[in-house]
Amino acid sequence: MKSLSFFLLRIALLGFFGTAPRLSAQGTADFILHNARIYTVDGAFSTAEAVAVRGSRIVALGTSKEILQNWKAPQMLDAKGKAVYPGFYDAHAHLYNYGQMLQYADLQGTTSYKQVLEKLKAYRKANPDKRWIIGRGWDQNDWAVKAFPTKEPLDSLFPGVPVCLTRIDGHALLASSAALTLAGITPETRVEGGLVEKVNGKLTGIVLDNAMDKVTMRIPAPTEKEVEDAILTAQNRCFAVGLTSVAEAGISHELVETYKKLYAAKRLDMRVYAMLTPTDENVDRYLKQGALQTDYLTVRSFKVLADGALGSRGACLLAPYSDKPATRGFLTIDPAWMERLVQRLSKTPFQLNTHCIGDSANRIILDLYGKYLGMFGRTKRWRIEHAQVVAKEDMSKFREYGIIPSVQPTHCTSDMPWAGEKLGAERIKTAYTFKDLYEQRGIIALGSDFPVEDINPLYGFHAAVARQDAQNKPQGGFQADQALTREIALRGMTIYAAIAGFEEGLKGSLEVGKLADMVVLEDDIMTASVQKLRTVKVLTTISGGKVVYKK
Repeated sequence: MKSLSFFLLRIALLGFFGTAPRLSAQGTADFILHNARIYTVDGAFSTAEAVAVRGSRIVALGTSKEILQNWKAPQMLDAKGKAVYPGFYDAHAHLYNYGQMLQYADLQGTTSYKQVLEKLKAYRKANPDKRWIIGRGWDQNDWAVKAFPTKEPLDSLFPGVPVCLTRIDGHALLASSAALTLAGITPETRVEGGLVEKVNGKLTGIVLDNAMDKVTMRIPAPTEKEVEDAILTAQNRCFAVGLTSVAEAGISHELVETYKKLYAAKRLDMRVYAMLTPTDENVDRYLKQGALQTDYLTVRSFKVLADGALGSRGACLLAPYSDKPATRGFLTIDPAWMERLVQRLSKTPFQLNTHCIGDSANRIILDLYGKYLGMFGRTKRWRIEHAQVVAKEDMSKFREYGIIPSVQPTHCTSDMPWAGEKLGAERIKTAYTFKDLYEQRGIIALGSDFPVEDINPLYGFHAAVARQDAQNKPQGGFQADQALTREIALRGMTIYAAIAGFEEGLKGSLEVGKLADMVVLEDDIMTASVQKLRTVKVLTTISGGKVVYKK
């Protein structure tokens, strides 16, 4: 890991001389990629034709003629004129949860509760010995009847079997009566920052946000091997779509240790920026240990959930929901506890990355950040995760306090069919405002929040620049004035994501001295038609100069 003085000296030299030297001295490399159009995503957004790698790092960039004349390597890759980019970086995801979810009943894309039940019957038939039926991915907003489902059909189909079906956003679940009984949930149950839904005094089976823990804690814990297998399976899926780095948005100390174990055994190549859950134990442990950064693992942040999700009306709004005036959502944190955490972390090198969906949650957290960061905010690089609905009068606080917005473009295109109903005609204009957020700091980190959304980063790239869904609708784009340029979107999923985690000295762009993480695509997303962006295929993914995926 580079020292701070070395990093500052490098920045100073770059500022004095311009861009860094693109060609190093003659020598022997381990890997050469040539005959390509390489988008380096450096400060000048320059391009190259070839790159030489020694060990895991880039030692030279230049034309194919320059590199092939001055370097020799036992491994060569002719890119055949294809476009090459820095390895894609998902700035907000759930890698382990995604791998784990692959073992559950997949309910994404269902168009009715009836279809959900059909999928569950098929899952039960294929997994008759499982004690619990677990599924994820339903979204009532995609159904003709948009009301929350209820537990009665589950009780009828699977009597006595605990069933837990998590909504697509991870902020609501549907539980069978057996699961509710195991969780000790009754009509009298109250949970701060959560909700147990009742109709006419009876449980419906719907449980929101903090109350979900009562159910999920009863699900049998996976074995260490199951955890490792889930991570490795997820890694391979990610490499296949060009991801070489992901941010694990909210994980336990135990999962960090599993990652360390897999890296030590050289079984894992995916680079991880870990956001820790802010338990007292985690905060005490890691503030004592200090921040960690290796080529593979960064541990220097805590993630807090300030509110729920818009789709389940758990996002905390300043004014009531337009389609349900009786509620404004709710905070999932105790403000006094949050202020103590902000105050404590503000005196350390650790970042605080807070999930904020509603405009009320965004205002509360931005003001808390500003109270304790003040003029030092830019050096701290604290983040707002999602920044989904931000009141106009709060937008400038990102710039004033130096806060980095970390957004998920496909949330916009997934939510646009129904978000206006929940927010109303005026408030929707303050939602998913990616361009406005970018202009506050000149930086925006892009992610997907998978498994809430698809893992493919090109879906997010398309959503960011076109503001359209998979069918390239609506024509002209949803709130198209908030679209990002292709250069900004590419930076958002590479160098800006790295900057958002203090990792720009390691990755995020293809420059001499940085890790050789690259992705080769069949088409150039900087020039391809908007309609083709989601269908562009990954040909090769390279991590540290090693091919980890090849079509």
